[in-house]
Amino acid sequence: MDAEQAEDQVAQGGHGSGAVAAVGLLVVLAPDGVAGPVLQILDPQCRRAWAEISALHSGDMADLRFDAVERAQLSDLFDELGPEAPTLLAPWTTRDLAAHLVLRERDYLAGPGLVLPGAWGRFAERRRRALALRDFAGLIATIRSGPPPGFFRIGWVRRVPTLNEFFVHHEDVRRANGRAPRTNEHAMDEALWRNVSRAPWFLARRLRGAGLELQWAGTAKTVRVRRGEPTARIAGPPGELLLYLFGRQGAAHVEVSGPAAAVEAVRRARFGM
Repeated sequence: MDAEQAEDQVAQGGHGSGAVAAVGLLVVLAPDGVAGPVLQILDPQCRRAWAEISALHSGDMADLRFDAVERAQLSDLFDELGPEAPTLLAPWTTRDLAAHLVLRERDYLAGPGLVLPGAWGRFAERRRRALALRDFAGLIATIRSGPPPGFFRIGWVRRVPTLNEFFVHHEDVRRANGRAPRTNEHAMDEALWRNVSRAPWFLARRLRGAGLELQWAGTAKTVRVRRGEPTARIAGPPGELLLYLFGRQGAAHVEVSGPAAAVEAVRRARFGM
């Protein structure tokens, strides 16, 4: 089975989230040179996820500053708005979101439940609710202090999932509180575009009945998300495309174009983790 067939299998409802979780655990726990060969004998989703992650190790080290900027700016906004401000993740407030961010980086037992369904996910939500009862200022201080030693300090983790996490959640707070879309510096947009381009097929895996392409608006840069006819195109700045892929369709400033059936399929689809 080649990579494109594996991509289609994920799009048809494979075990994509489990694959990514397996890759993450092996990268952290397996000795050097072991993770890749082990994943080659696992299911196609693992092999595809490993290929994506292997490419990240050659990523632009300059991207490492952007997750720190997003972390600091979101922490400032939390301090400004307080614990009861709305977010795009209603009914979550800023307190709920802060607890989520602390759990993601600090609770290695419950953290996988943020992407794994079922009992593990319910366990993670119980732990998040317990964290939300803590002092809000303390939660923000923990977030602001940066990732703890270990997995979340690895370069590719900072460049990709953590940058995505903090950019999207920063916008969850900004836009729910009347803030307009930002104009990012070009280097930040380049970093976000790299992330948009790396594995959009997973975030769009529930799309049915249409192909999909993404375009960085105002440039010739495009990426194919899913093969198929008819094909829709979503165009916008990289950050807006990232928001769309992570399920913030109502807040993302993008243009969806193409045949009517394809556009309708995209608008009907549920994007995100």
